[in-house]
Amino acid sequence: MQTNFLSQQFIAGSSAENSSACPANATICDGTSCVLPEDNFNQTLSVVLSTVLTIMLALVMFSMGCNVELKNFFDHIKRPWGIFVGFLCQFGIMPLTAFLLSLAFNILPIQAVVVLIMGCCPGGTASNVIAYWVDGDMDLSISMTTCSTLLAMGMMPLCLFIYTKMWTDSNAIVLPYDSIGISLVALVIPVSFGIFVNHKWPSKAKIILKVGSIVGAVLIVLIAVVGGILYKGSWIISPKLWIIGTIFPAAGYSLGFFLARIAGLSWHRCRTVSLETGMQNTQLCSTIVQLSFSPEQLELMFTFPLIYSIFQLLFALLILGGYRLYRRHRVKTKTDVEKTEQKEDSKSNAKINGGFVSDEMK
Repeated sequence: MQTNFLSQQFIAGSSAENSSACPANATICDGTSCVLPEDNFNQTLSVVLSTVLTIMLALVMFSMGCNVELKNFFDHIKRPWGIFVGFLCQFGIMPLTAFLLSLAFNILPIQAVVVLIMGCCPGGTASNVIAYWVDGDMDLSISMTTCSTLLAMGMMPLCLFIYTKMWTDSNAIVLPYDSIGISLVALVIPVSFGIFVNHKWPSKAKIILKVGSIVGAVLIVLIAVVGGILYKGSWIISPKLWIIGTIFPAAGYSLGFFLARIAGLSWHRCRTVSLETGMQNTQLCSTIVQLSFSPEQLELMFTFPLIYSIFQLLFALLILGGYRLYRRHRVKTKTDVEKTEQKEDSKSNAKINGGFVSDEMK
């Protein structure tokens, strides 16, 4: 169901902002962005790649589950302080940041709505892979992704109702609850199998985890490349959306980290919350956008999820590179010595809070 809610202000704004020409074969053209017709090759490629990526993603999440201790996972659920901090970041910081960025850059109403949809989406599964590589708390990471996806069924309509009122009626936005449910199932089932394998055969789980973490890193890059191929029809888009797409994930990572640190979480959990905050479920955002808007509206903003995806990946790789560089070249300081001496105490605190002890505490 497609809904047209363009106001006269929006129509005037879009005419003023968009001025350059689109390709001759564009089905819709209104200046700085356009929609090209889908050919059979593109449709076939989309189906094949979606199937392959879905299977790969399930295998990666299975491997991530091999690093989760069942007891620690349930401890996070029973003592959900870390999950609560992540909840505030996911459905507090991100929608508010999206709202403020939309106001600051004075973008078109339709563009503001897609930025807000992105801000209201739950965390993406790519965050679990990056969290592993930065020695994050995998129990917390997976529990946060699971909880945010589950809570998104109620929090997304609420956040969109609060923040989109000045631009459109929130009822005009179609939320694909079936897609959210599928995302939840696709996350929970493979992870559950991984937790079971880790419980029964811990030595084999370590091998699966190492292989899966490498495959996961390749998968993240592959998804970005695939997105570029499938959305090749509208790379020319409003510069303001490019700027917002750059600032938004960086703000999510930074604000998530600082809020977690203010809340008293340990460093490895701060890194985990940061990644869970900044990395959004961009596929879900794309689905909502395509269900909710007409082709005339889509051509002004339907590549924003891809823009966000690119920059959230870029900043995540920078975080990963910076952390690995720090781990490799750091000097054993007085603080490190004190942390080693307080090893048992740190383990005790981690146990009380329901998380696992990272490598930096061992």
